[in-house]
Amino acid sequence: MATTTMTMAKALNEGLRRAMEKNPKVLLMGEDIGRLGGVFRITDGLQKDFGEDRVVDSPLAESAIVGTAVGLAIRGYRTVCEIQFDGFVYPAFDQIVSQVAKLHKRSDGAYLMAMVIRIPFQGGIGAIEHHSESPEPYFAQTAGLRVVSPSTPNDAYWMIQQSIEHDDPIIFCEPKSRYWEKGEVDLETPPAGLFDALVRREGTDVTLVGYGASMKTALRAAETAAVEGTSIEVIDARSIAPLDIEVMAKSLEKTGRVVVVQESPHTASVGSEIISELTQRCFYSLKAPGLRVSGYHVPYPPTRIEEDYRPTVDRILDAVDRVMGFES
Repeated sequence: MATTTMTMAKALNEGLRRAMEKNPKVLLMGEDIGRLGGVFRITDGLQKDFGEDRVVDSPLAESAIVGTAVGLAIRGYRTVCEIQFDGFVYPAFDQIVSQVAKLHKRSDGAYLMAMVIRIPFQGGIGAIEHHSESPEPYFAQTAGLRVVSPSTPNDAYWMIQQSIEHDDPIIFCEPKSRYWEKGEVDLETPPAGLFDALVRREGTDVTLVGYGASMKTALRAAETAAVEGTSIEVIDARSIAPLDIEVMAKSLEKTGRVVVVQESPHTASVGSEIISELTQRCFYSLKAPGLRVSGYHVPYPPTRIEEDYRPTVDRILDAVDRVMGFES
């Protein structure tokens, strides 16, 4: 088994490189992704190696980036669009929900919308407004789109390739605060299918579900809880739409308690959907109501108080204590 250690940013770069080597129809498009290599250097070196026709520096116009990718998809290309920051995706929102999500059905299957829209999302980098948002619930609710998020370098390496190869449009949410963290990457075998959830830590008392940047916090909470005698099973959703509810339900049937962690506000969220689905499927296994640990229902705050907004180990452990103490 060929493995190596790299950061998530490097894993994404290598995954894009491998996809471009395998398929000449794969193009990259975005603001400053060519000569600069993107603001996070995810595409560093790719324009030099594949040329300006395949790694395209676009104007500062997100609607134009996605709209151009729609036309390219109709012609059989697979474009990977980079949205520089999460809060910049909204100018392209009409293109994504009205065209990208709908054209395959509208054309009665004549056109594939095989494209990937990469969005660095979530907070934790001390950025200003519109640079730390969690727009994934908007897209998860849109029929016709798939939404995924890696939490490790290994997932990033494989999931970007799987997304490019998929025939449906993929919203690819990258936890920007984890770009520089290193992990082992298996260069030969993917860890799972693109839409599969994974159990990151086994446990018996509480099922803890999260995705993206929240995974690291969830695992730290599970380690702390273990010292106190509570066994937490940690599940990485990985796919936000569709959700792999079967893996989560199997865990909940064992533990009887569920907590979901997310950075987006709790209202009408991915966590709300997970708890709703699990309550329907596992009602008679529940020992306590499901709880969400999330961002608050306010705009993302200034840098100096962002850690008061994001889920923390203490907030997760408080929710764990609440579901553990419900019966008494």
